[in-house]
Amino acid sequence: MSKKIKILTLSDHPLSPSGVGTQTKYVMEALLKTGKFQVLSLGGAIKHHDYTPKLVDPWNEDWKIIPVDGYGTPEMIRSILRNEKPDILWIMTDPRFYEWLWQIENEIRPLIPIVYYHVWDNFPAPHFNRKFYESNDLIVAISKLTRDIVKEVTPDVALKYIPHAVREDVFFPITSEDRDKLREDLLKQDKDRFVAFWNNRNARRKQSGTLLWWWKEWLDKRDLHQKAQLIMHTEPGDPHGQDLNQIVEQLGLISDRQVLFSTQKVPLEQMGTFYGIADVTINISDAEGFGLATLESLSVGTPIIANMTGGLQEQVVGPEGENGVAIFPASKAIISSQQVPYIYEDRISKESFHAALDKMYYLGEEGRQELGQQGHRHVRTNYSFENFCQQWVDTMLQVHEEHGSWETRKGYNGIVFKEVA
Repeated sequence: MSKKIKILTLSDHPLSPSGVGTQTKYVMEALLKTGKFQVLSLGGAIKHHDYTPKLVDPWNEDWKIIPVDGYGTPEMIRSILRNEKPDILWIMTDPRFYEWLWQIENEIRPLIPIVYYHVWDNFPAPHFNRKFYESNDLIVAISKLTRDIVKEVTPDVALKYIPHAVREDVFFPITSEDRDKLREDLLKQDKDRFVAFWNNRNARRKQSGTLLWWWKEWLDKRDLHQKAQLIMHTEPGDPHGQDLNQIVEQLGLISDRQVLFSTQKVPLEQMGTFYGIADVTINISDAEGFGLATLESLSVGTPIIANMTGGLQEQVVGPEGENGVAIFPASKAIISSQQVPYIYEDRISKESFHAALDKMYYLGEEGRQELGQQGHRHVRTNYSFENFCQQWVDTMLQVHEEHGSWETRKGYNGIVFKEVA
Protein backbone atom coordinates (compact mmCIF):
# COMPACT_ATOMS: atom_id res chain seq x y z
CA MET A 1 0.00 0.00 0.00
CA SER A 2 1.41 3.40 -1.00
CA LYS A 3 2.11 6.03 1.64
CA LYS A 4 -0.76 8.41 2.27
CA ILE A 5 -0.34 12.09 1.41
CA LYS A 6 -0.28 14.08 4.67
CA ILE A 7 -2.02 17.48 4.64
CA LEU A 8 -1.34 20.12 7.30
CA THR A 9 -4.23 22.63 7.54
CA LEU A 10 -4.31 26.11 9.07
CA SER A 11 -7.80 27.59 9.32
CA ASP A 12 -10.72 28.07 11.67
CA HIS A 13 -11.33 24.93 13.71
CA PRO A 14 -12.76 22.41 11.18
CA LEU A 15 -15.56 21.44 13.57
CA SER A 16 -16.58 25.03 14.32
CA PRO A 17 -19.75 26.48 12.74
CA SER A 18 -17.99 29.30 10.88
CA GLY A 19 -18.04 29.34 7.09
CA VAL A 20 -14.26 28.82 6.99
CA GLY A 21 -14.49 25.97 9.50
CA THR A 22 -17.35 24.29 7.62
CA GLN A 23 -15.60 24.45 4.25
CA THR A 24 -12.36 23.16 5.78
CA LYS A 25 -14.30 20.18 7.12
CA TYR A 26 -15.92 19.54 3.73
CA VAL A 27 -12.58 19.65 1.89
CA MET A 28 -10.76 17.41 4.34
CA GLU A 29 -13.58 14.85 4.46
CA ALA A 30 -13.55 14.67 0.66
CA LEU A 31 -9.82 13.93 0.70
CA LEU A 32 -10.07 11.37 3.50
CA LYS A 33 -12.85 9.43 1.77
CA THR A 34 -10.43 8.52 -1.02
CA GLY A 35 -8.18 6.64 1.40
CA LYS A 36 -5.18 8.46 -0.10
CA PHE A 37 -4.75 11.24 2.47
CA GLN A 38 -4.06 11.92 6.13
CA VAL A 39 -4.86 15.27 7.77
CA LEU A 40 -3.32 17.18 10.66
CA SER A 41 -5.30 20.34 11.43
CA LEU A 42 -4.43 23.33 13.58
CA GLY A 43 -7.88 24.34 14.82
CA GLY A 44 -7.89 28.08 15.40
CA ALA A 45 -10.13 31.13 15.77
CA ILE A 46 -12.19 29.81 18.71
CA LYS A 47 -11.81 29.64 22.48
CA HIS A 48 -10.54 26.32 23.77
CA HIS A 49 -11.13 24.80 27.18
CA ASP A 50 -8.96 21.79 26.38
CA TYR A 51 -5.81 21.85 24.26
CA THR A 52 -5.47 18.09 24.01
CA PRO A 53 -5.18 16.92 20.36
CA LYS A 54 -8.29 15.07 19.23
CA LEU A 55 -8.84 12.32 16.67
CA VAL A 56 -11.89 12.88 14.47
CA ASP A 57 -14.47 10.11 14.05
CA PRO A 58 -14.66 8.06 11.92
CA TRP A 59 -11.18 8.83 10.57
CA ASN A 60 -9.26 8.14 13.80
CA GLU A 61 -5.50 8.28 13.18
CA ASP A 62 -6.03 9.72 9.70
CA TRP A 63 -7.36 13.05 11.04
CA LYS A 64 -6.01 14.75 14.12
CA ILE A 65 -6.94 18.28 15.25
CA ILE A 66 -4.61 20.28 17.49
CA PRO A 67 -6.42 23.20 19.23
CA VAL A 68 -4.44 26.46 18.95
CA ASP A 69 -4.91 30.09 19.92
CA GLY A 70 -5.20 32.37 16.94
CA TYR A 71 -3.90 30.41 13.96
CA GLY A 72 -0.68 28.98 15.34
CA THR A 73 2.92 30.23 15.56
CA PRO A 74 6.16 29.87 13.60
CA GLU A 75 7.56 27.60 16.32
CA MET A 76 4.55 25.31 16.01
CA ILE A 77 4.96 25.03 12.23
CA ARG A 78 8.67 24.32 12.57
CA SER A 79 7.97 21.59 15.11
CA ILE A 80 5.30 19.97 12.92
CA LEU A 81 7.56 20.08 9.88
CA ARG A 82 10.31 18.31 11.84
CA ASN A 83 8.17 15.72 13.59
CA GLU A 84 5.18 15.09 11.31
CA LYS A 85 6.71 15.72 7.88
CA PRO A 86 3.50 16.82 6.08
CA ASP A 87 3.45 16.78 2.28
CA ILE A 88 1.27 19.86 1.64
CA LEU A 89 0.37 22.92 3.71
CA TRP A 90 -3.29 23.94 3.08
CA ILE A 91 -4.44 27.27 4.51
CA MET A 92 -7.68 29.21 4.51
CA THR A 93 -8.85 32.60 5.83
CA ASP A 94 -7.80 36.23 5.46
CA PRO A 95 -4.08 36.46 4.58
CA ARG A 96 -3.36 39.11 7.20
CA PHE A 97 -3.83 36.48 9.93
CA TYR A 98 -0.85 34.61 8.46
CA GLU A 99 1.70 37.37 8.08
CA TRP A 100 4.03 35.42 10.35
CA LEU A 101 3.63 32.39 8.08
CA TRP A 102 4.67 34.19 4.91
CA GLN A 103 7.76 35.45 6.76
CA ILE A 104 9.01 31.86 7.15
CA GLU A 105 8.19 30.88 3.56
CA ASN A 106 11.87 30.15 2.96
CA GLU A 107 11.70 27.48 5.68
CA ILE A 108 8.52 25.84 4.39
CA ARG A 109 8.40 25.92 0.61
CA PRO A 110 11.78 24.31 -0.05
CA LEU A 111 10.25 21.29 1.71
CA ILE A 112 6.54 21.27 0.84
CA PRO A 113 4.11 23.24 -1.39
CA ILE A 114 1.57 25.71 0.01
CA VAL A 115 -2.04 25.76 -1.22
CA TYR A 116 -4.11 28.80 -0.21
CA TYR A 117 -7.94 28.73 -0.35
CA HIS A 118 -8.40 32.46 -0.69
CA VAL A 119 -11.31 34.40 0.83
CA TRP A 120 -10.47 38.03 -0.02
CA ASP A 121 -13.71 39.80 -0.66
CA ASN A 122 -13.57 43.21 -2.31
CA PHE A 123 -11.87 45.85 -4.38
CA PRO A 124 -9.70 47.91 -4.62
CA ALA A 125 -7.42 45.03 -5.50
CA PRO A 126 -5.14 44.51 -2.46
CA HIS A 127 -1.74 45.03 -4.06
CA PHE A 128 -0.32 45.18 -0.53
CA ASN A 129 -1.00 41.41 -0.41
CA ARG A 130 1.21 40.69 -3.41
CA LYS A 131 4.06 39.34 -1.27
CA PHE A 132 1.60 36.98 0.45
CA TYR A 133 0.10 35.72 -2.81
CA GLU A 134 3.52 35.08 -4.29
CA SER A 135 4.38 32.83 -1.34
CA ASN A 136 2.01 30.09 -2.54
CA ASP A 137 2.39 27.29 -5.04
CA LEU A 138 -1.36 27.45 -5.78
CA ILE A 139 -4.16 29.85 -4.90
CA VAL A 140 -7.73 28.57 -5.07
CA ALA A 141 -10.41 31.30 -5.24
CA ILE A 142 -13.83 30.93 -3.57
CA SER A 143 -15.58 33.33 -5.94
CA LYS A 144 -15.15 34.81 -9.39
CA LEU A 145 -14.53 38.18 -7.77
CA THR A 146 -11.70 36.74 -5.68
CA ARG A 147 -10.29 35.04 -8.78
CA ASP A 148 -10.26 38.35 -10.66
CA ILE A 149 -8.60 40.12 -7.72
CA VAL A 150 -5.78 37.57 -7.54
CA LYS A 151 -5.29 37.76 -11.32
CA GLU A 152 -4.86 41.52 -11.10
CA VAL A 153 -2.48 41.46 -8.14
CA THR A 154 -0.34 38.44 -9.09
CA PRO A 155 -1.05 37.24 -12.64
CA ASP A 156 1.83 34.75 -12.57
CA VAL A 157 0.73 32.71 -9.55
CA ALA A 158 -1.05 29.41 -10.31
CA LEU A 159 -4.77 29.96 -9.78
CA LYS A 160 -7.97 27.87 -9.73
CA TYR A 161 -11.63 28.65 -9.05
CA ILE A 162 -13.52 26.30 -6.71
CA PRO A 163 -16.55 27.99 -5.12
CA HIS A 164 -18.01 26.89 -1.81
CA ALA A 165 -20.70 24.22 -1.76
CA VAL A 166 -23.35 22.87 0.62
CA ARG A 167 -24.43 19.32 1.36
CA GLU A 168 -27.59 18.42 -0.54
CA ASP A 169 -28.44 15.76 2.06
CA VAL A 170 -28.65 18.46 4.75
CA PHE A 171 -29.93 21.50 2.89
CA PHE A 172 -32.91 20.41 0.80
CA PRO A 173 -36.45 21.78 0.22
CA ILE A 174 -39.28 20.77 2.54
CA THR A 175 -42.98 20.63 1.70
CA SER A 176 -45.40 23.42 2.61
CA GLU A 177 -47.14 21.02 5.00
CA ASP A 178 -43.88 20.24 6.80
CA ARG A 179 -43.02 23.93 6.96
CA ASP A 180 -46.38 24.80 8.54
CA LYS A 181 -46.01 22.03 11.12
CA LEU A 182 -42.46 23.06 11.99
CA ARG A 183 -43.54 26.66 12.43
CA GLU A 184 -46.26 25.59 14.81
CA ASP A 185 -43.94 23.27 16.75
CA LEU A 186 -40.87 25.51 16.91
CA LEU A 187 -42.26 29.03 16.79
CA LYS A 188 -45.73 28.52 18.30
CA GLN A 189 -47.24 30.77 15.67
CA ASP A 190 -49.63 30.71 12.75
CA LYS A 191 -48.45 29.63 9.31
CA ASP A 192 -49.27 32.95 7.67
CA ARG A 193 -46.73 35.03 9.60
CA PHE A 194 -43.91 36.40 7.40
CA VAL A 195 -40.62 35.01 8.74
CA ALA A 196 -37.20 36.45 7.84
CA PHE A 197 -34.05 34.55 8.84
CA TRP A 198 -30.56 35.91 9.52
CA ASN A 199 -27.68 33.50 10.18
CA ASN A 200 -24.38 35.26 10.83
CA ARG A 201 -21.79 36.10 13.41
CA ASN A 202 -22.60 39.15 15.49
CA ALA A 203 -19.87 41.29 13.94
CA ARG A 204 -19.87 44.93 12.88
CA ARG A 205 -19.52 44.31 9.14
CA LYS A 206 -22.50 41.92 9.28
CA GLN A 207 -24.74 44.88 10.24
CA SER A 208 -26.67 43.03 12.96
CA GLY A 209 -27.64 46.16 14.88
CA THR A 210 -28.59 48.06 11.75
CA LEU A 211 -30.76 45.14 10.64
CA LEU A 212 -32.76 45.35 13.89
CA TRP A 213 -33.20 49.09 13.53
CA TRP A 214 -34.32 48.92 9.91
CA TRP A 215 -36.56 45.91 10.63
CA LYS A 216 -38.35 47.87 13.37
CA GLU A 217 -38.89 50.85 11.06
CA TRP A 218 -40.25 48.56 8.32
CA LEU A 219 -42.71 47.00 10.76
CA ASP A 220 -43.82 50.49 11.80
CA LYS A 221 -44.19 51.71 8.22
CA ARG A 222 -46.21 48.71 7.03
CA ASP A 223 -48.06 48.05 10.32
CA LEU A 224 -46.77 44.47 10.39
CA HIS A 225 -45.90 44.09 14.08
CA GLN A 226 -48.32 41.18 14.41
CA LYS A 227 -47.62 39.71 10.98
CA ALA A 228 -43.83 39.48 10.64
CA GLN A 229 -40.95 38.07 12.66
CA LEU A 230 -37.16 38.22 12.33
CA ILE A 231 -35.20 35.18 13.55
CA MET A 232 -31.51 35.89 14.20
CA HIS A 233 -29.30 32.82 14.66
CA THR A 234 -26.39 34.46 16.45
CA GLU A 235 -24.97 35.32 19.86
CA PRO A 236 -26.62 38.63 20.86
CA GLY A 237 -24.07 39.24 23.61
CA ASP A 238 -20.93 38.37 21.65
CA PRO A 239 -18.09 40.40 23.25
CA HIS A 240 -16.70 41.08 19.76
CA GLY A 241 -20.07 42.27 18.41
CA GLN A 242 -22.94 44.53 19.36
CA ASP A 243 -25.24 44.24 22.37
CA LEU A 244 -28.28 43.12 20.42
CA ASN A 245 -30.49 42.58 23.47
CA GLN A 246 -29.93 46.19 24.47
CA ILE A 247 -30.73 47.36 20.93
CA VAL A 248 -33.98 45.35 20.93
CA GLU A 249 -34.96 46.92 24.26
CA GLN A 250 -34.05 50.42 23.08
CA LEU A 251 -36.10 50.00 19.90
CA GLY A 252 -39.11 48.68 21.80
CA LEU A 253 -39.25 45.42 19.85
CA ILE A 254 -41.03 42.51 21.49
CA SER A 255 -38.63 39.61 22.02
CA ASP A 256 -39.81 36.21 20.79
CA ARG A 257 -42.57 37.87 18.78
CA GLN A 258 -41.13 40.50 16.43
CA VAL A 259 -37.53 39.35 16.94
CA LEU A 260 -36.37 35.93 18.09
CA PHE A 261 -32.74 35.16 18.96
CA SER A 262 -31.65 31.59 18.33
CA THR A 263 -28.53 31.13 20.45
CA GLN A 264 -28.12 27.36 20.76
CA LYS A 265 -25.32 25.67 18.85
CA VAL A 266 -27.31 23.66 16.34
CA PRO A 267 -25.78 20.60 14.64
CA LEU A 268 -25.21 21.11 10.92
CA GLU A 269 -27.70 18.33 10.17
CA GLN A 270 -30.50 20.44 11.72
CA MET A 271 -29.66 23.81 10.18
CA GLY A 272 -31.74 23.15 7.07
CA THR A 273 -34.86 23.34 9.24
CA PHE A 274 -34.22 27.00 10.07
CA TYR A 275 -34.04 27.97 6.41
CA GLY A 276 -37.03 25.77 5.63
CA ILE A 277 -39.40 27.57 8.02
CA ALA A 278 -38.38 31.02 6.73
CA ASP A 279 -39.91 32.99 3.87
CA VAL A 280 -36.62 34.76 3.15
CA THR A 281 -33.00 34.79 4.33
CA ILE A 282 -31.29 38.17 4.70
CA ASN A 283 -27.64 39.16 4.32
CA ILE A 284 -26.85 42.89 4.30
CA SER A 285 -23.16 42.62 5.23
CA ASP A 286 -20.98 45.52 4.12
CA ALA A 287 -18.34 43.04 2.92
CA GLU A 288 -18.60 39.31 2.36
CA GLY A 289 -16.07 36.87 0.96
CA PHE A 290 -18.73 34.37 -0.02
CA GLY A 291 -21.73 34.26 2.34
CA LEU A 292 -22.32 30.57 3.02
CA ALA A 293 -25.66 31.12 4.80
CA THR A 294 -27.30 32.49 1.66
CA LEU A 295 -26.11 29.50 -0.38
CA GLU A 296 -27.54 27.16 2.27
CA SER A 297 -30.82 29.05 2.08
CA LEU A 298 -31.04 28.77 -1.70
CA SER A 299 -30.24 25.07 -1.48
CA VAL A 300 -33.29 24.65 0.77
CA GLY A 301 -35.40 26.65 -1.69
CA THR A 302 -35.77 29.79 0.44
CA PRO A 303 -35.11 33.00 -1.54
CA ILE A 304 -32.66 35.63 -0.33
CA ILE A 305 -32.32 39.36 0.11
CA ALA A 306 -28.63 40.21 -0.25
CA ASN A 307 -26.23 43.07 -0.69
CA MET A 308 -24.45 42.88 -4.03
CA THR A 309 -20.98 42.58 -2.54
CA GLY A 310 -18.24 39.96 -2.76
CA GLY A 311 -19.33 36.39 -3.45
CA LEU A 312 -22.98 37.21 -2.69
CA GLN A 313 -23.29 38.64 -6.19
CA GLU A 314 -22.93 35.21 -7.81
CA GLN A 315 -25.61 33.77 -5.55
CA VAL A 316 -28.37 36.33 -5.73
CA VAL A 317 -28.14 36.65 -9.51
CA GLY A 318 -27.82 33.48 -11.60
CA PRO A 319 -28.35 32.44 -15.23
CA GLU A 320 -32.15 32.42 -14.77
CA GLY A 321 -32.22 35.85 -13.13
CA GLU A 322 -32.49 36.94 -9.51
CA ASN A 323 -32.86 34.21 -6.89
CA GLY A 324 -34.34 36.73 -4.50
CA VAL A 325 -33.89 40.48 -4.29
CA ALA A 326 -30.51 42.03 -5.05
CA ILE A 327 -29.71 45.28 -3.23
CA PHE A 328 -27.10 47.39 -4.96
CA PRO A 329 -24.81 49.43 -2.70
CA ALA A 330 -25.77 53.06 -2.30
CA SER A 331 -22.24 54.09 -1.32
CA LYS A 332 -18.76 52.80 -0.64
CA ALA A 333 -16.44 53.47 2.26
CA ILE A 334 -12.75 52.74 2.56
CA ILE A 335 -11.80 51.10 5.83
CA SER A 336 -8.27 50.29 6.88
CA SER A 337 -5.95 49.08 9.60
CA GLN A 338 -2.23 48.59 10.03
CA GLN A 339 -2.53 45.17 8.38
CA VAL A 340 -5.07 46.20 5.70
CA PRO A 341 -4.22 49.65 4.30
CA TYR A 342 -7.47 49.81 2.31
CA ILE A 343 -10.55 47.87 1.33
CA TYR A 344 -14.01 48.90 0.22
CA GLU A 345 -17.14 48.30 2.23
CA ASP A 346 -20.32 48.30 0.15
CA ARG A 347 -23.10 50.01 2.07
CA ILE A 348 -26.78 49.77 1.21
CA SER A 349 -29.42 52.32 2.16
CA LYS A 350 -32.37 51.87 4.49
CA GLU A 351 -34.71 52.80 1.64
CA SER A 352 -33.38 50.05 -0.66
CA PHE A 353 -33.59 47.50 2.15
CA HIS A 354 -37.20 48.43 2.88
CA ALA A 355 -37.98 48.22 -0.83
CA ALA A 356 -36.46 44.72 -0.92
CA LEU A 357 -38.57 43.65 2.07
CA ASP A 358 -41.67 45.10 0.41
CA LYS A 359 -41.00 43.20 -2.79
CA MET A 360 -40.44 39.91 -0.99
CA TYR A 361 -43.43 40.34 1.33
CA TYR A 362 -45.93 41.33 -1.37
CA LEU A 363 -44.81 38.55 -3.71
CA GLY A 364 -46.88 36.25 -1.56
CA GLU A 365 -46.17 32.63 -0.76
CA GLU A 366 -46.50 31.38 -4.33
CA GLY A 367 -44.16 34.02 -5.74
CA ARG A 368 -41.56 33.32 -3.05
CA GLN A 369 -41.76 29.60 -3.76
CA GLU A 370 -41.05 30.21 -7.45
CA LEU A 371 -38.00 32.30 -6.56
CA GLY A 372 -36.86 29.64 -4.10
CA GLN A 373 -37.18 26.85 -6.67
CA GLN A 374 -35.12 28.89 -9.10
CA GLY A 375 -32.47 29.43 -6.43
CA HIS A 376 -32.44 25.72 -5.64
CA ARG A 377 -31.74 24.92 -9.32
CA HIS A 378 -28.98 27.53 -9.33
CA VAL A 379 -27.24 25.83 -6.41
CA ARG A 380 -27.55 22.34 -7.85
CA THR A 381 -26.16 23.48 -11.21
CA ASN A 382 -23.36 25.82 -10.11
CA TYR A 383 -22.46 24.76 -6.55
CA SER A 384 -22.73 20.98 -6.70
CA PHE A 385 -21.27 19.38 -3.58
CA GLU A 386 -20.17 16.33 -5.53
CA ASN A 387 -18.25 18.50 -8.01
CA PHE A 388 -16.74 20.53 -5.17
CA CYS A 389 -15.39 17.40 -3.49
CA GLN A 390 -14.05 15.91 -6.72
CA GLN A 391 -12.36 19.17 -7.71
CA TRP A 392 -10.52 19.30 -4.40
CA VAL A 393 -9.42 15.67 -4.61
CA ASP A 394 -8.13 16.20 -8.16
CA THR A 395 -6.44 19.47 -7.17
CA MET A 396 -4.56 18.06 -4.18
CA LEU A 397 -3.46 14.95 -6.08
CA GLN A 398 -2.21 17.19 -8.89
CA VAL A 399 -0.33 19.45 -6.47
CA HIS A 400 1.39 16.44 -4.91
CA GLU A 401 2.29 15.00 -8.30
CA GLU A 402 3.56 18.25 -9.80
CA HIS A 403 5.32 19.74 -6.75
CA GLY A 404 6.28 16.73 -4.65
CA SER A 405 7.52 17.12 -1.08
CA TRP A 406 10.77 16.75 0.84
CA GLU A 407 13.13 14.57 -1.24
CA THR A 408 10.82 14.81 -4.28
CA ARG A 409 10.15 18.57 -3.98
CA LYS A 410 10.21 20.38 -7.32
CA GLY A 411 9.03 23.61 -8.91
CA TYR A 412 10.30 25.93 -6.15
CA ASN A 413 13.17 28.27 -6.97
CA GLY A 414 13.29 30.40 -3.84
CA ILE A 415 16.39 31.05 -1.79
CA VAL A 416 17.02 28.40 0.87
CA PHE A 417 18.61 29.46 4.15
CA LYS A 418 20.32 26.68 6.12
CA GLU A 419 21.26 26.68 9.76
CA VAL A 420 24.98 26.79 10.43
CA ALA A 421 26.19 24.65 13.31
